[in-house]
Amino acid sequence: MSDQPTPVAETPPQVPMFSDMCSAWHRVAENWDRFNRVVTTDAKIAQTPKEQVWALNKAKLYRFIPTVPETERKRIPLLMVFAIMNRPHVLDLRPGHSFAEYMLQRGYDLYLLDWGAPGPEDKNLTFDDYTLEYLPRIVRKLKHVSGCSEFSMLGWCLGALISTMYAALRPDDGLKNLILLTAPLDFSDKSAGGFTRWSSHSAFNADTIVQKLGNVPGEMIDTGAKMLKPVENFFGSYMMLWDNIEKPGAVDAWHAMNTWVRDIIPMAGGAYQQLINDFYKENRLMEGTMALRGETVDLHKLRANLLNVIAEADHITPPCQSEGIMNVVGSEDKEVLRVRGGHIGIMAGRGAEKNTWPHIEGWLAARSD
Repeated sequence: MSDQPTPVAETPPQVPMFSDMCSAWHRVAENWDRFNRVVTTDAKIAQTPKEQVWALNKAKLYRFIPTVPETERKRIPLLMVFAIMNRPHVLDLRPGHSFAEYMLQRGYDLYLLDWGAPGPEDKNLTFDDYTLEYLPRIVRKLKHVSGCSEFSMLGWCLGALISTMYAALRPDDGLKNLILLTAPLDFSDKSAGGFTRWSSHSAFNADTIVQKLGNVPGEMIDTGAKMLKPVENFFGSYMMLWDNIEKPGAVDAWHAMNTWVRDIIPMAGGAYQQLINDFYKENRLMEGTMALRGETVDLHKLRANLLNVIAEADHITPPCQSEGIMNVVGSEDKEVLRVRGGHIGIMAGRGAEKNTWPHIEGWLAARSD
């Protein structure tokens, strides 16, 4: 055996702040893993319990399960109608931040229309069908299920356009209250908003698009909307997530919204042609020349109580496209609510449950008994 002593390992020199640097690297790695999981997975949305009570083709009508005793519910039911090229889940994003949940807690008998995703066989569906075929059947079913001959309707985006035309064409169907959210109705100003400038241009031919594609792919519509604010939509949204990646509440909110945004569906070709040609290019609704199945849509015949909610920073539906209807409709009880925010944010953003929702609910509550 050697008489030499066993060498003792030297203690590595202590590098100032090295442990802090390692902690920071680990933290960045954890944040990146969380960021990657959030942007590549779907959150659980539309969780408020509901039951299907009607269906026609791809469309379904749901009734949310009441959460308050029958004696405490509002007498008049509320039907929510969203756009035809998006899922309606934005009205029920996540527990604790859901307009549907909010209204249920305040005693409304609440119904949701999901138009569904059109297939190739639905390429000829038009606003005529949505307004005069689907909605009347839905209303009849709603009245039967609720047991009430009157109802309120909330329409958002193109759902507001359809709701407006229905209210004018069927003023005696029992519609008492009409709430319009970011309603694209008046296209007289051809310079207002990117969509209007693009689609009203003579070079933009919707007929050719539909002839070649049939239904208009959701990806095409989604990209067009994002190109209105490309930096914000393609980069800013993800930068916002990264800046808040260590805030669980903010991450959950972003995840839910992104899940809804990614769930895109086509738009029926026939309806797309009408939207571009009859509305954006010719402004037929406000000109008084819009006809569905041979019936002229006369906005003077719209008599329901009207709340018109306008997003002041809306780049999809600029305020001027929603304002003009107030001077045309026959409603005696009518009000404009201007909200700071964008097309979706006024109902699904952080301030919605403190600003937009209470005003809508208060207005409706005073007219629902």
